[in-house]
Amino acid sequence: MRQSVAIVHRMVTDLEPADNLEAEHRAHALGWLRATDDVFRRVKPAEPPQHLVSYVVPVDPATGRLLLVDHINAGLWLPPGGHVEVDEHPHVTAGREVREELGVPATPDEQPLFLTVTRTVGIDSGHIDVSLWFVLPLAPDLSLTPDRGEFREVRWWSPAEVRSADPGRFDPHLSRFLTKLEQSYLTTR
Repeated sequence: MRQSVAIVHRMVTDLEPADNLEAEHRAHALGWLRATDDVFRRVKPAEPPQHLVSYVVPVDPATGRLLLVDHINAGLWLPPGGHVEVDEHPHVTAGREVREELGVPATPDEQPLFLTVTRTVGIDSGHIDVSLWFVLPLAPDLSLTPDRGEFREVRWWSPAEVRSADPGRFDPHLSRFLTKLEQSYLTTR
């Protein structure tokens, strides 16, 4: 197993699933990582057709609010993030993406909190993203410089706002992430 893939395999192995679906996604990802070293996107939008993504979820530790972006390509409110470059550590990807997409020189937590396997929607729909969700504690008054080429809007969402909005406007796993965040992350801070 390629060293960079072995690192991802360890990260996924160390994740404690919050529910049955995350356990299924974890089992899928571990099988995929054992079966191939071709896990990094090489050609946009979908070569190989399944590849690694690092999401970064900025969270206000005081209120639990999430910073989400209205992603032009996907047509959804998503956490910032992007594709893991060949042999790049997913945590490095998370830090790079938050700098590129929000202009924030901050470092997300070292280990991902959540894992999903999702078929993409929007302009580049149809491929599979295996996404590691990293949390970034962030003060809501921090000045941001969002990438206007990728996002229509950037805003803070309270957990209640996310739960009361149309779930079709978000990543399909956001509410499950929010539950895991509240149960295992925010309670320890």
